[in-house]
Amino acid sequence: MIDELFDVTGKVALVTGGTGGIGGMIARGLASRGVRTYIAGRDAQKAASVADEISKLGECIPLVGDLAEPEGVAALAAAFAEREDALHILVNNAGALGPDSLAESTTDSWDRIMEVNVRAPFQLVQHLVPQLRAGVRPDDPARIINIGSIGGLHIPNWEAHAYGASKAALHHLTRSLAKKLGREGITANAIAPGPFPTSMTDTAAETVRKNVQTYIPLERAGEEKDVQGVVVFLSSRAGAYINGITIPLDGGYMAAL
Repeated sequence: MIDELFDVTGKVALVTGGTGGIGGMIARGLASRGVRTYIAGRDAQKAASVADEISKLGECIPLVGDLAEPEGVAALAAAFAEREDALHILVNNAGALGPDSLAESTTDSWDRIMEVNVRAPFQLVQHLVPQLRAGVRPDDPARIINIGSIGGLHIPNWEAHAYGASKAALHHLTRSLAKKLGREGITANAIAPGPFPTSMTDTAAETVRKNVQTYIPLERAGEEKDVQGVVVFLSSRAGAYINGITIPLDGGYMAAL
């Protein structure tokens, strides 16, 4: 029996960057709990393949969108709107890295990071506000969940100037969206993950393992169920009164700094 506080059955979600990493973890968690889950990625073939795999757990539909371009954001929103009238959960997870040291950063790499990590989530919300409004239920808002980073909460020991600035901006954008849309029954929150096993972070590497054991009180990297739990909480009735916050999902790393 599912506790009604955490029940998300019957909702509709869109997860950008849902073809791998944390986005894939989130998509699997939602689909397996009865959410009709759309995943968006740049590669149509990969999106279709991942959606087929997730569909073994629950309903998953692939969409294509290059979020580095405004036209790609608009096309993704239009493709979703053709299929659904209402959106209950929008997860802005797609992210970009690039040459990010003081010596190596270029105008192109800086712009791409900012475009994907900040502008695209904002513009996707702009395009999908009608569907989010339609997803509002009595006592159960529509949700925007932005995937930030602890890199936007502190300065790491390596250079990540544009990436850290973009994630800090995304956390701030989350608060401004919460203020603007909360009165319409749409909440906006962010999750700031620490190290998780993704293409960006090899948590099996000896250096990462040593850093995790040294600096994270729980002495382990994040796992799939960790991020799924927070997303399900924020997406369910249990999280209906949470609005405008950034949750560090880091095993206590930020607390222990």
